[in-house]
Amino acid sequence: MKVLIYGVNYAPELTGIGKYSGEMAEWLASHGHEVRVVTAPPYYPEWKVGDGYSAAGYRFESKTGVSVWRCPLYVPAQPSGLKRILHLASFAISSLPVMIRQLFWRPDVVSVIEPPLFCAPTAWLTARLSGAKCWLHIQDFEVDAAFDLGIIKGEKLKSFVSAIESWLMRRFDVVSTISKSMLQRLSEKGIEEPVLFPNWADLSRIRFDESGRESFRSELALKNGHKLCLYSGNIAVKQGLEILLEVAPRLPGCHFLICGDGANRQALQEKAADISNISFLPLQPLERLSAMLSAADIHLVIQKAGAADLVMPSKLTNILAVGGVAIATAEAESELGQLACGEEPSLYRCDPENADALVEAISALNESPELSDRIRTHAKAYADSHIAMDQVLSAFERRLKATVIGEL
Repeated sequence: MKVLIYGVNYAPELTGIGKYSGEMAEWLASHGHEVRVVTAPPYYPEWKVGDGYSAAGYRFESKTGVSVWRCPLYVPAQPSGLKRILHLASFAISSLPVMIRQLFWRPDVVSVIEPPLFCAPTAWLTARLSGAKCWLHIQDFEVDAAFDLGIIKGEKLKSFVSAIESWLMRRFDVVSTISKSMLQRLSEKGIEEPVLFPNWADLSRIRFDESGRESFRSELALKNGHKLCLYSGNIAVKQGLEILLEVAPRLPGCHFLICGDGANRQALQEKAADISNISFLPLQPLERLSAMLSAADIHLVIQKAGAADLVMPSKLTNILAVGGVAIATAEAESELGQLACGEEPSLYRCDPENADALVEAISALNESPELSDRIRTHAKAYADSHIAMDQVLSAFERRLKATVIGEL
């Protein structure tokens, strides 16, 4: 098949949507498909264009069997609601001629990754004019999240934008997303038979590493007996990481490591300057990822209230892959919350935006090695049965083929 992938984030970004889009494209190419990608230069989560790339011009590259077109875009150093809109709109405009050029290639399927919704009209038009099928894959409900988390405000504006979003989604041959709760939200938006296409972990590369654990902990110079509580990923408003500034001083036997970058990192780091058991690291390269994840005693999946079913944290797949013990701040009825229920919990849950609850959760795991071991066992089992990379992408490939030949 000829597969055209369209979205603002792509490899070599180390986290989030870019990581998954890159792995998907390379996996499809390695299985005999012709794959082209129209994307932007890497900038996430630092909100700074990566070394060797430019935000100002077009660029073509061929990597691991994938043809990649990079299109210019505006990258704000401090993204606000309006600046994010301009950022996404700039890519939608600059990528339009590159997408139109792909008409002559005649792809079999055009897959657009949301966010950004701004790219959906161009993807749909390219598919229709070239005779291809069009597939919309939703990693985040950006419209819902932007309004529900207060990034953009106004009920009338929300209703208007949501109506446009729903209308656009219904134009696609296939709409997919990454969790069951997000499938339900698609149904509420009027999408018939949405498809589950979850994120994955490469279990051949991301696995528990005992020697890497000891080496990484040694580099941090942890005090004897200290528990390492790790947050790794994007540092932005929707995470609500300020809660750790309240929690850390109350748990002097723990060291809190925040590893990553994002729009809120500098402000958070300045606020934490006088807290002795909080430290920061940049995102770690892939070759150090298993060691870092293995080094943690507790992984922190921090989210604000109401966010758990708008986004499914991409960091969770790798935590599960190493058998990590994770605390998710999520409502009990959310999909994340359900992973903490029953006799085989894959993580531990506490209420979001509640410092007392998070302190209690960390203390409970520290004081009960048996509970931690049980979560660790079930986390690894869940990864093996639900999020193995070849398993997830093979199912996606079968659905792609069925879509192209009209056997949905």
